[in-house]
Amino acid sequence: MRFTDQNRVALGALFRYPLRTAMMLLATAIGVAAVVVLTGLGEAVRLYVTDEFRSLGTNLLIVLPGRTETTGAGAAMLGGATPRDLTLGDARALERSAAIDILAPVIVGEAAASSGSLERDVTIMGTTAAFREIRGWQMASGEFLPAGDMDREAAVCVVGSTIGRELFRGEPPVGRWLRVSDRRCRISGVLAPQGMSVMVDADQLVLMPVAMAQSIFNSPALFRIIVQARSRDAMPAARRYIVETLKERHRGDEDVTVVTQDAVLQTFDGILGTLTRALGGIAAVSLLVAGVLIMNVMLVAVSQRTQEIGLLKALGARRRQILGLFLAEATYLALLGAVVGVVAGYGILLVLAQFYTEFTFRPPVWAVGGAVLLAMGCGMLFGILPARRAAGLDPVAALGRR
Repeated sequence: MRFTDQNRVALGALFRYPLRTAMMLLATAIGVAAVVVLTGLGEAVRLYVTDEFRSLGTNLLIVLPGRTETTGAGAAMLGGATPRDLTLGDARALERSAAIDILAPVIVGEAAASSGSLERDVTIMGTTAAFREIRGWQMASGEFLPAGDMDREAAVCVVGSTIGRELFRGEPPVGRWLRVSDRRCRISGVLAPQGMSVMVDADQLVLMPVAMAQSIFNSPALFRIIVQARSRDAMPAARRYIVETLKERHRGDEDVTVVTQDAVLQTFDGILGTLTRALGGIAAVSLLVAGVLIMNVMLVAVSQRTQEIGLLKALGARRRQILGLFLAEATYLALLGAVVGVVAGYGILLVLAQFYTEFTFRPPVWAVGGAVLLAMGCGMLFGILPARRAAGLDPVAALGRR
């Protein structure tokens, strides 16, 4: 039996038994599609998170109150209890460094905002004019917070697009008065729609001078200080200056954490990359199930095709040729199932992309290639037992269906 004849017989067997072929194709396709879809979802989350952090700006350092070595990363990130709070005095001291371009102190809290008879709870962010430059936010109308002394409680504010629309019923908010808690401020501008950015919905924000926000919340503590270095090369010098300056101001205690933008990106990229690989591994288990199904179905096929096998052996087909015939059949089944699974997986991701436009559903090449290779490997591995059983049949007994 020539190689071409062997492959022709193997392919012909697939078409002679369409129901059996469809069952095995479906099992393999589901496994491969699961790998493609789950790794595509994991990769979409990874790309979304890293893009969000890149949108913060460039050459950024984030100064957090508390040290992660002593309070834990979770405590620092949530702004929990720390040995000493960050203050506006700390922010002013950092402005003196030649390695630092601009910085923006940030304080965040919740308060009630009202205009006329309309009232709702809003997120208040106290900061300075430099914050807009760091974030690169655009204005829909009016101007951002005025530049000037951080300690000045100017009675102005900037509202997100949703706040402006809901509290002023579609009328232009610029120049109108907004009551926040027990204070009043005149709206100087409205942000262009920004959407969610690093877990902050800019459309739902009310921004005001940091000193005024401190007065509203009756707290001198800052939530963060966002620092932009003059260049990427200046970031190490800026970090050293921040640590040394704040250590000196805090009586020799190094009680702050300085996180670079690159470090945050690498951390999230590593965590979410591991998650993607884990999802791919979990989905790949279904390919082993598909392999077991192929083995069981082909064992049944061997018993149904004993006369065919006996005839081939009676005509001179050798043991290795019969073995190759059934292995080829299992491989073709796995390969066709893998192709169908890849197409189905990309189809599902394409549908998801129509509903979740902010995500980029792009499964990694290693996952797609690995799923196809694993499917073929499982097909060949689990096809060995049926192939060996078929090759071991006695031709006379097989022709007599014994």
